[in-house]
Amino acid sequence: MNGDYSLTLIIVVAAILFTQSIFLFLDARKRSHNYWFWGIAGLIQAPMPTLFYLIFVRKIFHKKVGYSNDDNRDH
Repeated sequence: MNGDYSLTLIIVVAAILFTQSIFLFLDARKRSHNYWFWGIAGLIQAPMPTLFYLIFVRKIFHKKVGYSNDDNRDH
C-alpha cells in the first residue's frame, strides 16, 4: 500500500470521527465528566473512545440495586 487513499474514504472517516467527537463532548458536558478529554479522544480513533465512555462513564453495565422478583408479584 503506497498511502493513496480515495477522497471519499477520507471524507467518510472524518465524518465518523467528528460525529463521535461531538456526541462524546456534548454528552460528557451534560453529565459533567471531563468533556474536553472525551471530545478530543473522539477525534483520535473510532469506536474505542465511545465504548470506553459508555462502559466507564455512563456505566451502562451496572447492576440495578434493590430489584427483586417479589416486587413484580400481583396481589
